[in-house]
Amino acid sequence: MRKFFDSNALWLSMLIGAVGYKLFLPLAPTLPWLIFFMLFFTFCKVNPLDLRLHKWHWAVLFAQIFLSFATYAGVLCLTHNKILAQGLLMCFIMPTATAAPIIAGKLGGSIQNLTTFTLLSNFATAIIVPATFPLINPAADMTFLPAFLLILSRVAPLLLGPFFAAWLLRLIYKWRTKKDFVLSKQAAQVPFYLWVASIVVLMAVVTNTTISNFQFQISNILILLVSSFFVCLIQFGLGKLIGYCLPAESKGTDYQDVLINPAAAPKTMEGVSSITAGQAFGQKNTSLGVWMANTYLDPMASLGAAAYIIWQNIFNSAQLTIAAHKK
Repeated sequence: MRKFFDSNALWLSMLIGAVGYKLFLPLAPTLPWLIFFMLFFTFCKVNPLDLRLHKWHWAVLFAQIFLSFATYAGVLCLTHNKILAQGLLMCFIMPTATAAPIIAGKLGGSIQNLTTFTLLSNFATAIIVPATFPLINPAADMTFLPAFLLILSRVAPLLLGPFFAAWLLRLIYKWRTKKDFVLSKQAAQVPFYLWVASIVVLMAVVTNTTISNFQFQISNILILLVSSFFVCLIQFGLGKLIGYCLPAESKGTDYQDVLINPAAAPKTMEGVSSITAGQAFGQKNTSLGVWMANTYLDPMASLGAAAYIIWQNIFNSAQLTIAAHKK
């Protein structure tokens, strides 16, 4: 039963949140706390000394930025469809999801290396979006510094808060016991279940904001739904390729994922980096993407980010199912 739940929890929670969004919408204020504790448990497995940049970090970040604006310009020139261009831009420009290290860990990737990129990706987005979106949508009331601080205020507390809390716990534990802090196998699974709960609430919020509050043309819905599917495949696939070609030099001394899920853990750095970079490029902070589209672009472009939620969770669910069958 547990094996079935672990393999199918993502798409089930997504379906439950979307169908029952009116029921779960009042739980929206709990979402920051779910994410905070989810990251806290995840960061408890991370030694801050292992957070170093590798070649694939820069390659994935460059590919993300380049494809974001190349796709926007290409689609706009070819189709003159502003909503489609902006919707696909959001699919690429969204930073790495805060929950990406959880899925990467269960698949055998490096939590440390992905945590490093998650911090890099989110702070890079906080700089790039205020610098470029006024050119894309001049009508938006946006200047660089206020927009930068506003985006940063939505990203930094949920990333840095649990990170420093986990670091402090490690230091206190080391000081009191003279031993390194290590999560138990049971506690190491907690972030995944918190992530499942947060998907239910997130889907309720996204469904309410992107479907209930706007009148969409059915053609735009279908085009963005299909296009975001291919964008999802491209980003996961390209990320895996970059990680395999530019493997990290190390995966972290506190690498405990082999103990948690030994069947899914690759034995080579190329395999570890391929999984890690794939999640870094493909698994997106969709709630931030929906908010940025609604705030700074045509609100209908938020459909791109909303549709991406569906595909990335289906893709992750498939990966977890394959990893479970390897046991």
